[in-house]
Amino acid sequence: MRIPVDNEDPAMRLTQHTDYALRVLIHVGSKSGGASTIREIAESYGISKNHLMKVAHRLGQLGLLAPRRGRGGGLALARAPMEINVGDVVRRMEESLALVECFRGPDNTCPIAGLCRLETALAQALQAFLAVLDGLTLADLLDNRAALAARLGIIPQAVTSS
Repeated sequence: MRIPVDNEDPAMRLTQHTDYALRVLIHVGSKSGGASTIREIAESYGISKNHLMKVAHRLGQLGLLAPRRGRGGGLALARAPMEINVGDVVRRMEESLALVECFRGPDNTCPIAGLCRLETALAQALQAFLAVLDGLTLADLLDNRAALAARLGIIPQAVTSS
């Protein structure tokens, strides 16, 4: 299902870093066990290799991607897609999920914090947002793997017999 987006910046949004992290995981997962290079991923999405290198490095630190050396090398999933929770990825990639100032603890200067009903409503909305993401794994995002691979220009891996 495609969600319509208007042209205005939404108040709540994920950082580009998190967006790219999810795209990298989808690309690598779409390779069906193969490895993706930063160059391939950048070309598939039309985004900067420099940004992707930082994102891939962070995903490696989090134990989500692993480098593969040698022929056919690149980046591979470090875990099975079913073991990669989307909500966890978002929480670990985002520096902060503070939607508004009153969520920022000691940096909060809002004089009505703690009394404002909007604060409670936004906290509930954030929890609902994260609950949806917590219910998804990378495997769920890859249930249309063949269509994703085709759209991203991923060439199917050759099957070799040993």
